Amino acid sequence: MESKYILYIHLVINDMIMLTITVTLHVLSYVVPLVNVSVCCILLLLGTMTARNTPMCLAGMAVERYIAICKPLRHSQICTVRRTYTLILLIWLVTFIPELADIIILLVTRPLTFFTSRILCISLNIYDTPYHLNRSMTSNVLFLSFVWITLIYTYFRVFFAAKSATTDAVSAKKAQNTILLHGVQLLFCMMSYVAPLLEINLVPLFPSDRSKIAFSNFLVSNILPRFLTPFIYGIRDQKFVSYFKKYISVCTVKVGPVS
Repeated sequence: MESKYILYIHLVINDMIMLTITVTLHVLSYVVPLVNVSVCCILLLLGTMTARNTPMCLAGMAVERYIAICKPLRHSQICTVRRTYTLILLIWLVTFIPELADIIILLVTRPLTFFTSRILCISLNIYDTPYHLNRSMTSNVLFLSFVWITLIYTYFRVFFAAKSATTDAVSAKKAQNTILLHGVQLLFCMMSYVAPLLEINLVPLFPSDRSKIAFSNFLVSNILPRFLTPFIYGIRDQKFVSYFKKYISVCTVKVGPVS
């Protein structure tokens, strides 16, 4: 019933979907390199949407922490369960629009037979027109600019609130560290934009290590950022840890030997 944990669980489920799709695509590139274009478009749509959802979720969670620290009396009124679900729906809608634009551009620029053909399921192989490139650059700049501005604004507002006498210094410091960790997580998420450029430049230099380069990029740009999520909101959160310990103790009792 708390917006903080609703956003956290949404982020975890979103990352689970994203990792499932990206791992599937990565395995397919080795096992079945050529995939039907229509199936590939669906996988890319879900994978890209969930990848874009992560920075947007981080921004939403940073705003929730800012309201909890800087506007504690209005937190329960602003961060309601209904508004939290509305925010989640809005995040999915905003990330869906650019992907829908890519598919519309593809329908306009490609013949229908293209969707029944088979291709290596990589975004650059399908969305390779100048229109797609311009759309991708524009949306990436807008998304990342919005998220960075949100994180920087909330961080400094919480930072100055921590120095005031009317705010709980411990809670403010913890929220400040959480937002800072969001920034670190976002930096890792940005690796997904740099990884394709690194792969393009490294593969000609080391052609025999193409699979190793692809796997290393995949590990750094997709797996590592999602590893930080349970740490930021799981291990560091006292309430979450207390419930987790109770769950572990109950499971231990259930599987223990019968006297």
